[in-house]
Amino acid sequence: MLTLAQIGVGYWGPNLLRNLSASKRCDVKTVVDLAADRQECVRRLYPRIRTTDNTDRVFEDPDVSAVIIATPVASHFDLATKALRAGKHILVEKPLATRVNEVEEIAALAEKNRLVAMVGHTFLFSPPVRYVKTLIDSGALGNVRYIYSQRLNLGRIRSDVDALWNFAPHDISIIQYWLDEPTPISVARHGAAYIQDSVADVVFLNITYPNNVMANIHVSWLDPRRVRSMTVIGTRQMLVYDDAADSKVAIYDKGIDRKAASNGSDPAYDYRSGDVVLPKIDSQEPLRVELDHFFDCIENGTPCLTGPDHAKKVVQILASAQQAPGA
Repeated sequence: MLTLAQIGVGYWGPNLLRNLSASKRCDVKTVVDLAADRQECVRRLYPRIRTTDNTDRVFEDPDVSAVIIATPVASHFDLATKALRAGKHILVEKPLATRVNEVEEIAALAEKNRLVAMVGHTFLFSPPVRYVKTLIDSGALGNVRYIYSQRLNLGRIRSDVDALWNFAPHDISIIQYWLDEPTPISVARHGAAYIQDSVADVVFLNITYPNNVMANIHVSWLDPRRVRSMTVIGTRQMLVYDDAADSKVAIYDKGIDRKAASNGSDPAYDYRSGDVVLPKIDSQEPLRVELDHFFDCIENGTPCLTGPDHAKKVVQILASAQQAPGA
């Protein structure tokens, strides 16, 4: 059984700690948080877990073999490198870091010390997301033409990162996974800051991939609806993945194909509009699947789905967007 420590129990940290505490594959020895009230909450819910505000107690503890990092984004690189230098495997909440060279340094440290470095792109462990991946890989959708996503909400405004860095890592990660990790040809961003100076509340991100595949990502914490949807347009079929719906995936037998013109006449088009299929997909909590994958990577040498290579491409796109016109 792995002995773990967790740093940070703020917004997402309690979900991690709940799953870690329920797992039979690990034992959480220590939780670190700077806030006394968060420490008290942990002690009340999990009396066996030691709490502290000192991260060095984790890094210096020889019993701790892995560290879960769920702190503000700006602290990810520093904590990740300290943990790796101390000989600890790491699982860091998204994004792994804020600069490409930081991701590269984390990757080099992990490889040098033969440790697992994983980023928490949780949606890649979601059964509906994996189901869509099988459809794309099987050719059921035909060739992907374009993908667009919306991740919107009203509230939980942050000042440490903008809406792009807060929400878009999810969608970028999913799109990269679906398309087999391509390198974008171009990245363009247009955003606006309405509530706080220099912190964009809404961003539209356009990514162009090889083979004329486009992706558009719309993120906002200034929207009247809670939306978590992605649409994939293929040459054979189309689908909608809606994480907020009861039926997470809807497959549309629809499309438009251009027919070959004859005798110099104008081209004709074939319009298809068939059934809508709502496949039954097994329900599993993605976070629990993600943690089991982390344990498998440590114990069995399983290749890490969201390791530094994947993390680097996500951060590269985010960093390119930060430098793009309209940023």
